[in-house]
Amino acid sequence: MDRETGDVLDAVGPRLRALRRARGLTLAELATRTGVSESTLSRLESGQRRATLELLLPLARTYDVPLDDLVGAPHTGDPRIHLKPIRRYGMTFIPLSRRPGGIQAFKMILPAQSEPLEPTPQTHEGFEWLYVLNGHLRLVLGDRDLTLPPGEVAEFDTSQPHWLGSADGGPVELLILFGPHGMRAHVHPAR
Repeated sequence: MDRETGDVLDAVGPRLRALRRARGLTLAELATRTGVSESTLSRLESGQRRATLELLLPLARTYDVPLDDLVGAPHTGDPRIHLKPIRRYGMTFIPLSRRPGGIQAFKMILPAQSEPLEPTPQTHEGFEWLYVLNGHLRLVLGDRDLTLPPGEVAEFDTSQPHWLGSADGGPVELLILFGPHGMRAHVHPAR
């Protein structure tokens, strides 16, 4: 192993200890969350055990940080996100985040429609939070049929039948935060 790789691996333990302490976790709590034994975590943090991908992946998931952050990998390449639109069901989704797992952010564009579409509610696991940027959104949620103007916000459990469309035939632009089941967006008023 070259010296640079050894230096990077030697720095992992103190970084893991600092991250655990910053999150207010004990070794026992971290062991329960990651499935990695308490003794292995202790040896990792003290530098008595070398980090492996098998050990770092559950820690990265638990801490909700990229693996590169755990090992202190140097930043490489262009940091900008190059957005690649996804077209589904006649709508355009532009990913605004690229972190695996956790809450995902999208800009969604519903094109103008010459004739109103018939709602076809769907369900899936998760939570959705949306903010209407432009246009008038029609949100069918269970037995409710709502119209949301620009600036309006909605949050709902996606296990409820739901459908999004244009309320007046015009285009609609909105921001969507989608989280796995149980992850909700929390808005706190400014003080």
